[in-house]
Amino acid sequence: VQLQASGGGLAQAGGSLRLSCAASRYTFSTYTMSWFRQAPGKEREFVAGIRSSDGNAIYANSVKGRFTISRDKAKNTVDLRMNVLNPDDPAIYSCAFSPRRLITSAVHDPAYYPYWGQGTQVTVSS
Repeated sequence: VQLQASGGGLAQAGGSLRLSCAASRYTFSTYTMSWFRQAPGKEREFVAGIRSSDGNAIYANSVKGRFTISRDKAKNTVDLRMNVLNPDDPAIYSCAFSPRRLITSAVHDPAYYPYWGQGTQVTVSS
């Protein structure tokens, strides 16, 4: 499985950005894809995830209501739309892929994702 992340960049506080992750070279019919982020000096944290089987989206409390994760099954992509960006959001964002339908508690755990894309920087200016 190969993951290619794109998007990110610089936005003003209160603004929006969109990240996209394209998955290729896999044959799994069931999977979970998620976004994680890591800010300098902090541990990597779960942001949002989505299951292929039902499109059910799961969010971290810190982004709920501001971020939206969606999938395009035809294009094998997962997008993360980030609205109302705030000073807590800057980080390197990475997409992750699991060839399983993960239960909710596992969706939050990076250890359950064997495949990772390269990170993309998100910066928020005040």
